[in-house]
Amino acid sequence: MMAEHTHLIWTLVLLLLSDVISSDWDVHVEPVLCAVKGSSIDIPCSFTYPVGQTVKNVAWAHHEAAFVKGPFVFESTSEPTSTKFQYLGDKLHNCSLRIYKVENRDAGDYAFRFWTDRDRWTGYPGVNLNVSDLKIIQSNGNKVITEGDNVKLTCIIGCKDHSHFQWYKNGHPIIEGPSLYWNNISSNNSGNYSCSIKTHPQATPGVVSINVEYGPKNTSVSAEPGLEVYRGSKVTLTCSSDANPPVETFTWFKITSDHLVKVAGNKSELVFWECPQDAEGRYFCCATNKHGSKNSSVVELTVTGFLVRDIVIISAAVVVVTVLLIGIAALTFSRKLKTLSCAAENEQNSPKDAVYVNWHVSDIGQSQERDKREQPVKQIIYATIDFNNKTKTNMQQQQTGSGTSDESVTYSTVCRIKMLNPHELEIQS
Repeated sequence: MMAEHTHLIWTLVLLLLSDVISSDWDVHVEPVLCAVKGSSIDIPCSFTYPVGQTVKNVAWAHHEAAFVKGPFVFESTSEPTSTKFQYLGDKLHNCSLRIYKVENRDAGDYAFRFWTDRDRWTGYPGVNLNVSDLKIIQSNGNKVITEGDNVKLTCIIGCKDHSHFQWYKNGHPIIEGPSLYWNNISSNNSGNYSCSIKTHPQATPGVVSINVEYGPKNTSVSAEPGLEVYRGSKVTLTCSSDANPPVETFTWFKITSDHLVKVAGNKSELVFWECPQDAEGRYFCCATNKHGSKNSSVVELTVTGFLVRDIVIISAAVVVVTVLLIGIAALTFSRKLKTLSCAAENEQNSPKDAVYVNWHVSDIGQSQERDKREQPVKQIIYATIDFNNKTKTNMQQQQTGSGTSDESVTYSTVCRIKMLNPHELEIQS
């Protein structure tokens, strides 16, 4: 009986000693890790070895076949062959490893191996790394989202050990959790949404665009330069409305005293290039897209007076017309005077006023001695002289004193020696 107890005690002692001995050599890692595709992941690791020994070399291996003899993705005694793996540990007790931009081919088993000045150890079975895509599932699929719908977004990943998600709208963090839910969604919720794992914020599944469609709202009318304009000036009425998709058609209406008038055109602007007086009145517009229509409030357009430009134009036109009228009147008066002058001239040229004159002419080129010796030769020249009525009275007086010659004809002799001298004129009856 004592022998059996003694054997049992020795067995327990050996087991305890083996645990103590094995506990001197150890590598501690998480058995399973999950990485999001495209992110970087750190594999936490620590190791122990017997006191009194010195670590000479450390290494990490990918895939079980390389755990002992390699090839290694990292080895301290060799130059690194890739920047994808970075050793974060040391040669004391830290053996952590970082993997950058994880891809599907990086999935699998990883183990840490180290050498001391006396022995070597491999942290078998190591850590199993899973690589998963981060995805966003939309509850209504790819259907059009209309204002008032219920919409849910869910961020999922194949790794079960990750449960802390962060949501972003247009790049800004908004809420934590695996899902986003909108009850009676509005246009304010439109935007670009993404999610990430809090431990790996650089890894995202891409962006999901939430585009909430709605009918026209906030429809209004504005006027340029204003609602009080001068007659003949340009005025533009503009209809604006908030809608998604954008407004397809704009309809303009004018309210008269007894009915509603639809104004031609389906554009956002109603333009009066030279605003007439009858453009004055009350207007509103209606904006329409596939989700509905919305009317604006009524605005009143007032047309008054004339534009300064128009006054200048009218004044210039009056001046031009006045100048033209004066010119036409002057031309008419000038032509009338000319006509009267011609008539008077024709009357003066009538035969009853003819006068015959004897004009004595001598050679101007003869010398003074010859002029002294010879008497001038008289040469009778008959000419017709026209007299007006005043002259006719004087001539009649002369004729009365000289004889009984014809009342309508007077004969005169004009002597011309060198130059015409009035004293040498002889009036012959």
